[in-house]
Amino acid sequence: MPYRLQTIENYRPEMTLRETGCAIKCVKDTFERTFATALGLERVSAPMFVPADSGLNDDLNGVERPVRFDVKEISEYDAEVVQSLAKWKRLALRNYGFGMGEGLYTDMNAIRRDDTMDNIHSIYVDQWDWEKIVSRDQRNVDFLKTTVRKIVAAIVETQNAVKSEFPFLATNLNPEVHFITAQELLDRYPDLPSKQRERVIVEEKKTVFLMNIGDALSNGEPHDGRAPDYDDWTLNGDLLFWNDFTSDALEISSMGIRVDAEALVRQLTIRNKLDRLAYEYHSLIKNEQMPLTIGGGIGQSRLCMLLLRKLHIGEVQSSLWPPAMIAECEKAGIRLL
Repeated sequence: MPYRLQTIENYRPEMTLRETGCAIKCVKDTFERTFATALGLERVSAPMFVPADSGLNDDLNGVERPVRFDVKEISEYDAEVVQSLAKWKRLALRNYGFGMGEGLYTDMNAIRRDDTMDNIHSIYVDQWDWEKIVSRDQRNVDFLKTTVRKIVAAIVETQNAVKSEFPFLATNLNPEVHFITAQELLDRYPDLPSKQRERVIVEEKKTVFLMNIGDALSNGEPHDGRAPDYDDWTLNGDLLFWNDFTSDALEISSMGIRVDAEALVRQLTIRNKLDRLAYEYHSLIKNEQMPLTIGGGIGQSRLCMLLLRKLHIGEVQSSLWPPAMIAECEKAGIRLL
């Protein structure tokens, strides 16, 4: 079976489909407003596709295939559906004339056709992508942690607003963030695989920001894959919450302070990707003509899953699923949109 599906015995959604629709709107409206205010961000429109081979699309772990297609009126290049807007956002800050301390966010929709479908993964990706200009002095761990705490506070405020509308929801997130590096986590649990290490620490601390993801650890392996040309691997991380409904860790956000010229060349060298310096985006960073930034993505459907106590991401978004999964979900009481 190519997909993975977690079920719960006698699972029954706590909301009707109409109630779910109203609750999704409450989550998205509340968080978008609270989050944008907390970080001082301005909403902009984002592309669904970019020119292929432009260097602007996110290559994720370097193996995922973007959806590529030709355009009738454009013979010079093909187009690619975005996998995320990690690079586009930083270029937009420069092109739109944003200044120091200013930032943007956007409602991003993407297709990741190579994702393995399960309870939290879909080929359809919806997230709030955001990016903010920082100073050289703010490229440090303390500033990163301060930003993470603001995002967690916005999520907790959203939780409280949703529970005021739907009092039967029992979600209670821990507002206190535990910070730990990937190497510290490996040192603590050297015999566990990376995802199991995450699960153990998040079950203990409930809200965790796992830092320094992308570079090889003392065991010779990175904790998880990261593209070499947007996050600085020494200043990034994943935000995870304990989902007591599914008894598992749930990643809500991947974010970080972005590469400067030095970090870009170092990480491209590690990944043997120095040829990317020929792209406009990369050459602007190398020549220090791109603003220094912090940014990330916050999963919309995953946040809805967490706050609304849903077992499957298909309960809060419309996507495509294997027929066998659809049948199994129906049998398990999971109502896919």
